[in-house]
Amino acid sequence: MLTPAMKQAISRAEYFPLATATPAGVPNVVPIRYLSVAGDDRLWITDNYLLKTLDNLRGNPQASVFVWSADPKLAFQIKGTVEILTEGADYERMKAEVRNQRPDLPARALVVLHIAEIYECLPGPDAGKRLFPAA
Repeated sequence: MLTPAMKQAISRAEYFPLATATPAGVPNVVPIRYLSVAGDDRLWITDNYLLKTLDNLRGNPQASVFVWSADPKLAFQIKGTVEILTEGADYERMKAEVRNQRPDLPARALVVLHIAEIYECLPGPDAGKRLFPAA
């Protein structure tokens, strides 16, 4: 589960590295701008120009996002499974939010990341420790 401090860090960050892999395990990392908290256990990612990333997610619906924040001082990795939506109420809401900020962006799909695990990424003795679910 995302803590209030994690949600705050996400809301303040501008870009997020999003990692995916092909079914054969070939990695891909891209910077994501439109990522938001959709609940304690879900993130929304907007597909504006996700070419390889979306292909990877269709064949291997696993993804990881890295979040870094100076204030509060946090660094953590979120892992989970995704679903890709191109219709429905959530998709329409995401599309309206993106178009309100940037009418020039296509908002082609909503990628919902269902959080399975969260790991500590700050240097120190707890680096790599699983934060959720509790170990």
